[in-house]
Amino acid sequence: MKICVVVGTRPEIVKMAPIIHELKNRHLDFSLVHTGQHYDHDLSQVFFEELDLPPADVNLETGSGSQAEQTATALVRLESTFRKISPDLVLVEGDTNTVLAGALAAAKLDIDVGHVEAGLRSYDLRMPEEHNRRLTDHLSSYLFAPTQGAASTLEREACWGKIRVTGNTVIDACLLFGPKAEKSSSILKKIPFDQFALATTHRADNVDNPKTLQQFFEIFNKCPIPVVYPIHPRTRERYRSAGLESALGHSSNIALAQPLGYFDFITLLAKCSFVLTDSGGIQEEVTAPNILKKAFVLRNNTERPEAVEAGYAEVMGTNSVNVLNRLNEFLNEKWSPKTPGPFGDGFSASRIVDAIA
Repeated sequence: MKICVVVGTRPEIVKMAPIIHELKNRHLDFSLVHTGQHYDHDLSQVFFEELDLPPADVNLETGSGSQAEQTATALVRLESTFRKISPDLVLVEGDTNTVLAGALAAAKLDIDVGHVEAGLRSYDLRMPEEHNRRLTDHLSSYLFAPTQGAASTLEREACWGKIRVTGNTVIDACLLFGPKAEKSSSILKKIPFDQFALATTHRADNVDNPKTLQQFFEIFNKCPIPVVYPIHPRTRERYRSAGLESALGHSSNIALAQPLGYFDFITLLAKCSFVLTDSGGIQEEVTAPNILKKAFVLRNNTERPEAVEAGYAEVMGTNSVNVLNRLNEFLNEKWSPKTPGPFGDGFSASRIVDAIA
């Protein structure tokens, strides 16, 4: 069997890394294709370097653009690549434009698709990611669901692919690379606070809305403990357009940082007091045995309800008054997790490769 692993963004690289290492360890034949959806060094190449990944066999340099432009460019270039490689199976992960383009290109060439992290749903049709993950699930021959809840969703929607509950490979990555990060990262020397919250924001429906950005600024500026905020270039541009960049940079309660490599980010995640985020993957990472943090989700919904049910995440919305009231309450609670993380035991990649080998 010849396998083609497709990645395009920072989260995909992290979550596919354990699978790539498992394929290498078993000497299985695979090619690695990077669409270049994330193309900045700090959002792409540094993750290959830190996670000991081989260079991509092909980089399609898709770049930025509208949702349609980015998906269409990746689709055309992936189809051409698959014709040259002739894989038996294409593996995609998550819910990005790269994932949908990879699944569509493979399916139209009659190549089997394996969807890692299948079955997630936010039921928020404003999110491009919701359409990407739904369509990919219905195109896939193999559906690797991280939880039984995700598997039940696939069954309920009558997705015809073979379903396996595997856990989530992000937990594998946390456990595999956490010790290396602790030894090699020097990021804590650059943080001027002993106690801090970690913030990340990137969702288009949040950062493209000036009113929501104003709420984010209020939350971070008035947070009861200082906030470390690695800011995505696109998000910074949106703050600039909304006239908030200067205030953000001059706040004594906010330490802005450039996009971080995986080792620096996971080190901050392990050391912070709590997380403020609109990310999906971070809701999983906080449940890893070497992280165990609370994530306050700055959205009105989540496709990771298991994290909420297990007590690791709370969906807060974006109203600054409500969020700040809850943060003050939380700091007086002395929170600790009551149940193990719901996303697996660190052997998800092994289960996935067992299934396809």
